[in-house]
Amino acid sequence: MERLINIDNGGTLTDICVGSGTDFAFTKTLTTPVDLSQCLFDAMTKASTVIYGEPNLSGLLHSTQHIRYSSTQGTNALVEHKGPRLGLLVDDADILDELHFDARSWSLFDDIVGDRTAIVPSELDGDELNSALVAEVTRLTAAGAERLVLAASSQAREKMFKRIILERFPRHLLGSVPLLFSREFAADEVRARRIWSGIINSFLHPTVERFLYSAEQRLRTHKVKNPLLIYRNDGGSSRVAKSVALKTYSSGPRGGLEGTRALAQAYGLPHVLMIDVGGTTTDVGIVRDHQIATARRGEINGIPVSYELSDVHSTGVGGSSIIAVEDGQIIVGPKSVGAAPGPACFGFGGTQATITDVNLLLGVLDPDTYLDGEMFLDKDRSRAVIQQSIADPLGITVEEALIEMASEYARKVSESFASSVDSAETTTLAAFGGGGPMSACEAARIAGVRKVLIPKLAAVFSAFGISFSNISHAYERNVTDLSQTQIEAAAGEMESWATRDMFQEGYDIDECTRDWSYLVDHPDGRVLSEAFDSTADVRSEGGLQTTLALRATRNLPHPIVKGGSPETKSAAVSAGTRAVRTSAEVVEDLPVYLLDQQVPGATGAGPAIVEGQFFTARVPAGWELEISNSGDLLLTDTH
Repeated sequence: MERLINIDNGGTLTDICVGSGTDFAFTKTLTTPVDLSQCLFDAMTKASTVIYGEPNLSGLLHSTQHIRYSSTQGTNALVEHKGPRLGLLVDDADILDELHFDARSWSLFDDIVGDRTAIVPSELDGDELNSALVAEVTRLTAAGAERLVLAASSQAREKMFKRIILERFPRHLLGSVPLLFSREFAADEVRARRIWSGIINSFLHPTVERFLYSAEQRLRTHKVKNPLLIYRNDGGSSRVAKSVALKTYSSGPRGGLEGTRALAQAYGLPHVLMIDVGGTTTDVGIVRDHQIATARRGEINGIPVSYELSDVHSTGVGGSSIIAVEDGQIIVGPKSVGAAPGPACFGFGGTQATITDVNLLLGVLDPDTYLDGEMFLDKDRSRAVIQQSIADPLGITVEEALIEMASEYARKVSESFASSVDSAETTTLAAFGGGGPMSACEAARIAGVRKVLIPKLAAVFSAFGISFSNISHAYERNVTDLSQTQIEAAAGEMESWATRDMFQEGYDIDECTRDWSYLVDHPDGRVLSEAFDSTADVRSEGGLQTTLALRATRNLPHPIVKGGSPETKSAAVSAGTRAVRTSAEVVEDLPVYLLDQQVPGATGAGPAIVEGQFFTARVPAGWELEISNSGDLLLTDTH
């Protein structure tokens, strides 16, 4: 069977999971932010070593059906407001007020657009319109706008804007300052939502574009026949040229959600909250009654957008989040040291404290086994940074600082999901990512959750979740007030788009499923999805907008997750002990359980440490642990 490579690129580490039938090989490597294609190839080379016993990148690539890739680079850029400077040109001054509707929208708009806005009055026409457009585009670019978003009051007027600009500006200028026309980008008549979609897409696009085309070029040198596929927030995958940057936002966590849904089905769990703790963010999603919570018109950082997105919320707290003192208080995130320079203990020049430094000094992390022993951790650097940036400003010892920092970090992680907890009896917390297992129990206890599930593949679980992805394309057309004949013509055009795109993916449209629906947008923002019916009334009474939607899907092989645990139990076997600081004054020798060496049904109790491949789980006092049939770690709070 041909392999499927799944890669989740994070701010600090890049994960890879290679599947073939029921067999999986996985590993991790440091993210290389200067050239993301480098860590992509580093990861694949390491995975080939796991599979073949020696580096054999060519062998791996030529035995692979598809490479599916997701990245948090766009998510991290948006969380930290780091990206290109945008300009916005509109023909109605009121839209600027509509775009600023709360503190978060004000903050994001001011940071990425600011005062680089222009208004071309709607009453202008002819030479006056030409002159005004040229003058305003010139002014925005002179003010430092690196990309422009243009939005007009109607489709016809926006087309006029485009014609004038393309006629009046030379191609080399437009190539260096890309333009996005809002109505070409989204078939959405809610203008603030449509324009915000264009703004966010333009902000994310360069981050994604630079890496992806570089990666594709490197793959061509290896004569890889199938193109790189981008994994999207809606759970589908598609070629780079057919991927929308906005849909890469939180795409990695969507992989985690797909894996979480597989866990919920396997273990019969009614309500599962996933927390995917990476280097820069903690991403939270919900699986209720085995369904992933999605929004047909999603939100990004609380801002409504025109596309379907899974309901994932990202909080600026992760393994590389900076922990500092402000106004006499310990603050966690949202800024991150990323992979470069990384936590102080990495020894790459980091001079700010992180939870990785804390857990190293607490004894939770073993420097000899971190990243399977592939990376040296420097305790002295961690101690010096925490002494200088936390202990001294607060007038406390380093040991006291460690306990307070760990407590504040757990509280911050808990805040990210506490509002989504249904009840202690029905909610399970699925914790993964490199940092999820480390603080999951403490965070769960704060939020009132008594059950925690840590998958055996926790360290690369979002990459594993991408295994459930299919190749798909989605299309939308606004058909409000159209006749039945016009709707049928629109459907035929969409069908031809799907046929073309799937052919370019390497598949015939007859191999694909096609799902049609109507999306009815209400003025209050609600969206209803209805079955496609060419005889349906799509008139715009009551301010309703009807959009015809098509999703074409080519199914790929998916893994099967086995749940449950044996009735016969046995004592978990300890591989030794580890000295862990449990308070400012106390260091305890805690048992260390190696997850891969435990048999299904093995049980134990905290306080303890559980070591999985590429992750460490801390089990506090009062928690019981059990190993499932699949080798996953099941934790229950008995307090």
